[in-house]
Amino acid sequence: MNPAKPPLDILLCSPRGFCAGVDRAIQIVELALKKFGPPVYVRHEIVHNRYVVDGLKAKGAVFVEDLDEIPDTDQPVVFSAHGVAKAVPEAARLRNLFHLDATCPLVTKVHREAEIHHRKGREIVLIGHAGHPEVVGTMGQLPQGAITLIETEADARLFQPKAPEKLAYITQTTLSVDDTASIVAILSERFPAMTAPHKEDICYATTNRQEAVKRIASQIDAMIVIGAPNSSNSQRLREVAERAGCPVSLLVQRAGELDWQRLANLRRVGITAGASAPEVLVEEVIDAFAEHYAVAVEVVTAAEEAVVFNLPRALREVA
Repeated sequence: MNPAKPPLDILLCSPRGFCAGVDRAIQIVELALKKFGPPVYVRHEIVHNRYVVDGLKAKGAVFVEDLDEIPDTDQPVVFSAHGVAKAVPEAARLRNLFHLDATCPLVTKVHREAEIHHRKGREIVLIGHAGHPEVVGTMGQLPQGAITLIETEADARLFQPKAPEKLAYITQTTLSVDDTASIVAILSERFPAMTAPHKEDICYATTNRQEAVKRIASQIDAMIVIGAPNSSNSQRLREVAERAGCPVSLLVQRAGELDWQRLANLRRVGITAGASAPEVLVEEVIDAFAEHYAVAVEVVTAAEEAVVFNLPRALREVA
């Protein structure tokens, strides 16, 4: 006879998982496959999630890191949701590759801001993480040296602009809201004339998901963030929970990665998912907890989201 399972309250963060930009990017690949048939080439992971990428591969998407890996073809080439440097579409045009841009419109907004600041002769600071594809794409909108990357508060204290009175800042869209505010505060104090974005660059989805985590972090024994290790917004969710007082904060890609030794004797656990993680993986994690505990799930809502982005013209009739 099985001993009764111990009770466990699961606080499920809302919003969680897919944002409008990720949803649009995945749709672009799926609709391109439907309209043009396989293969559809995708430069870089369309979004940072192995489950999503593997699912698209199974349907006929071919993922490459560089355009050089793509043969001469009439088949579509999709640029990922993170955005690309200007040189990438230029190289695609030179090879007559038919390309579809799945860059999130909120990343494109940051690219446009950078161009406007540059045209107005401003020196630009980008707050972000070196090597992240979004940062590489944003810095690649302008000539080398036009944008200085600042990653930490220490960077902000040491930064020496050429002309402090003609300075502007932009940010990666998936940063920690609190970390970014600290960096901006240091820069603003040092350079009061610095121009800020008209509207916050950190996207609504990043902000809302972090807010939902903050609401429950101090009430739970552990926080499970479902997302990829290379997903910036997922890593930030784990950090936000930790900083808000949650004793155990784990980032997992699938239920199989749950560390049951660290998750023994829980009473309340929080679950959220990064913006690239599908809901099916959230359900998988809840089911895994249900094997060890008698679970009761409560949804904690921090914001309602109704954002939808238009698809590229070439795919609208298939949609």
